[in-house]
Amino acid sequence: MRTALGNGFRLAQFWVVLLLLASTALLLYVRGDVDRVLPSRPLREMPMSFGTRVAIDVAINPEALQILGKGDFLNRMYSVPTAPPQSPAMESEKAGDGAPIGLFIGYFATQRTGQSIHSPQNCLPGAGWTFQESGVAELIGPAGKDGAGKKVRVGEYLIVNGGSTQEVLYWYQMHGRSIAGDYAAKLYTLADSIRYGRTDAALVRIITPVVAGEQRAEAHARAVAFAEQILPLLPEYVPN
Repeated sequence: MRTALGNGFRLAQFWVVLLLLASTALLLYVRGDVDRVLPSRPLREMPMSFGTRVAIDVAINPEALQILGKGDFLNRMYSVPTAPPQSPAMESEKAGDGAPIGLFIGYFATQRTGQSIHSPQNCLPGAGWTFQESGVAELIGPAGKDGAGKKVRVGEYLIVNGGSTQEVLYWYQMHGRSIAGDYAAKLYTLADSIRYGRTDAALVRIITPVVAGEQRAEAHARAVAFAEQILPLLPEYVPN
């Protein structure tokens, strides 16, 4: 009985997404093929270091670029430079302190004529990863006029591939919003195309391994801390 209900729910989700995509495509076709695009900095100008982490650019293979479509892409690995052997006074450092953090941002100035952002829930399984757990995490964004940091909700996932386990955060950045879910992002794209004549948006993905000797919570804290460092910079590259 539960299997039948689960299959029915997934089928309903499929048709909802299909309907949203078809409605968006039809509306954008009717409105014309020109978007209102605001100026922004290219993603390659994103800082190469955050705190003690220094980045290297990771090339995206041509096949993946063809699937991604026309957009501006950043794919980097931020790592802590190799340090000399620890002294006894430093042995209290956590196992994952030096673990790398991967940052991918894909910004699309328009999502017309069939162009759309590919969800990691479609791409990662194709690379052999399995989604083991999913949820929503809260980040503290830049301080507002009242001095308090705005709470930002992002998708949180644990993925596995053989003996490797990774902590993943991803969200859609769109017109000053950070959107955790794929379906909500489609709805906002449709609504903003009507209200503002804009379909631009970005996918932001942060990934870090759960290394031997650490708990998932430590990898989660590492990913969250990094995400909170880049949040204030995003409006320069993904217009509000």
